[in-house]
Amino acid sequence: MCDHRRVPVRAEHDRAVLARLLGRDPVLHAYQLGDLDDFFWPYTSWFRRGDEVALLYHGADPPTLLAFAAPARVPALAGLLRELAPVLPARLYAHLSPGLEPALADGFTLDAAGAHHKMALTDPARLAAAIPAGVVLHAGDLPALRRLYAAAYAGNWFDPRMLDTGQYVGVRDGDELVAVAGVHVYSPAYRVAALGNVTTHPRVRGRGLAGAAVAALCGRLRDRVEHVTLNVKADNTAALRLYDRLGFTRVAEYGEYTLTARRA
Repeated sequence: MCDHRRVPVRAEHDRAVLARLLGRDPVLHAYQLGDLDDFFWPYTSWFRRGDEVALLYHGADPPTLLAFAAPARVPALAGLLRELAPVLPARLYAHLSPGLEPALADGFTLDAAGAHHKMALTDPARLAAAIPAGVVLHAGDLPALRRLYAAAYAGNWFDPRMLDTGQYVGVRDGDELVAVAGVHVYSPAYRVAALGNVTTHPRVRGRGLAGAAVAALCGRLRDRVEHVTLNVKADNTAALRLYDRLGFTRVAEYGEYTLTARRA
């Protein structure tokens, strides 16, 4: 049995190696697998010790650290993070499996943004019972999409490049975009997608428009990927009810944090 305390952390540049390690649990690691795709790869830095992997994603401000492990593997991944901490940016965001926080606490203050669930589409029969609606959005729809997010989802993380994936579905009321379902990660090559940026304009909430857009998007995604996943705050009961109704199951817990380096 390998003693991970004797194995140094190294930068990993081999996508095949990373895909093999992350592919042991593709739902837990869906975001990381998706970031192996050419679309995201240039924005990533990967760190490995033994079989454990952490990702620093530079396509967001601040950069985002992703570190996930099943409970039995948390100690090994914590060891990687302790060694990695001194070379991390002075300010970053982090998604961490429970139990990993102490590995970063000596070098950073951690401001919690709340507990989250990872969910995966596991019951396609429920999805099939939903009535889909919406049209695929493209780059020309960006101004309308920005207006919708300003009105309904201020502060959300949205990368306009994601419209180039062709995996954003919007519902219109006349000329106005009033609901949308999109992706944070989409990779046919690695067979994963993660839903994100789902919202409805406040004036039309309660009509099921977001659910209809999600159903339409999932129908598209299931033709192209094997695993459809999402992240949702644990206290977002309305979203949890929606995703339960559409056939998603909670598969893991994690926390989100803003990290700020401690002054020496």
